[in-house]
Amino acid sequence: MPSFATVARPLALLCLASAPALAQTAANGAPRKPSCNPPGFFTAPATYKSVEPLPDGRVTFRLCAPEANTVAVTSSDNAAAIPFGMGGGPVGVPLTKDSLGLWTGTTAVAVEPGTYRYDFRVDGARVPDPQATRFSHERVGTNSVFEVLGPAGAFQAYDKSVPHGAVSMVEYWSSTLDAKRRAYVYTPPGYMKNATRYPVLYLVHGAGDSDDSWTSEGHANYILDNLIAAGKAKPMIVVMPFGHTPDRPGVDMLTNTDFGDDLLKDVIPYTEGTFRTLNGPATRAMAGLSMGGAHTLNFGLTHPDRFGYVGVFSMGLGLQDTTQVRSYETKNAAALDRGAREFKLVYYAIGKDDFLYRTAAPTRALLDRHKIKYVYHESGGGHTWTNWRDYLADFAPRLFK
Repeated sequence: MPSFATVARPLALLCLASAPALAQTAANGAPRKPSCNPPGFFTAPATYKSVEPLPDGRVTFRLCAPEANTVAVTSSDNAAAIPFGMGGGPVGVPLTKDSLGLWTGTTAVAVEPGTYRYDFRVDGARVPDPQATRFSHERVGTNSVFEVLGPAGAFQAYDKSVPHGAVSMVEYWSSTLDAKRRAYVYTPPGYMKNATRYPVLYLVHGAGDSDDSWTSEGHANYILDNLIAAGKAKPMIVVMPFGHTPDRPGVDMLTNTDFGDDLLKDVIPYTEGTFRTLNGPATRAMAGLSMGGAHTLNFGLTHPDRFGYVGVFSMGLGLQDTTQVRSYETKNAAALDRGAREFKLVYYAIGKDDFLYRTAAPTRALLDRHKIKYVYHESGGGHTWTNWRDYLADFAPRLFK
């Protein structure tokens, strides 16, 4: 009997020889219409660039979709250049189709250096870029990712001249949720080569994100690499858990005690039993953005016995009315008073254009009433990863001093 290799090689050569012919004719033998992406037997990168930063800072997007009627590119991260339709405004940058079915569109304004999620809206359907090689998972669904390089974004970009840590995806069994769970873990440069124990930052994503968002979109690993290399931050482990828990009646996303139980009873013990960690409040920190900021208010700020450092990004109390603030304060008064004595750092950051900005004043007033000293960072901009990367870059150097 001939070997698999003996049979497979001629078959592969036959397929390669046949691919151009297959690409030229339709199934009924008629000539195939000219297309921007002729079908072939083997998949290969397209001849066009699906994302092309231009010298003036604008970005051109392309998608081959000959049968589509309308195409636009959207991004939840850059409303100035790529509108997302918030408040009833336009959705995305419209693309126009040429005779080969290639859709093209260019942002009207420059895109600032940084990392951005994007997708195409094809006849109303959300479609990741089929030519993309980088992706970011949300709570549900997936976006493509592009990066605009430049000095302003260097702090969050890969730098070949500095040592780099590793990002691992880990799975663990949550006894509190009776479910398999997942987290991403950053270990600093040198972790694999030494026996050193490290402090830990537990870093939580927002409501629309997943456990991979702080690395795929937030570039937390590159931010830490660059800060550590510059001597601005201490080497640390960063654990990025999944901020959502299995749905069940009565669970509120922003006051999710299921997440708090999983964090305190499963994630922390798993981390400290698996990685070389320094354990105790003086070497533990918790921070989060948006929903992750709510988790930090509920399970970090109220646990000075667990965390010595707390960071809240783009979130506050009293979104609807003052009832939430009074309820939170009544429930957690003793822990807040203890935190005033024991916290080494409480950090609070929000943008002036953030739709949650109105929650900053009642949250700060609460901290003041309980004499909790805190660093307040009020920036420009809104509820975006551009701000959250900046906040992490400002917060991390303050940890574990």
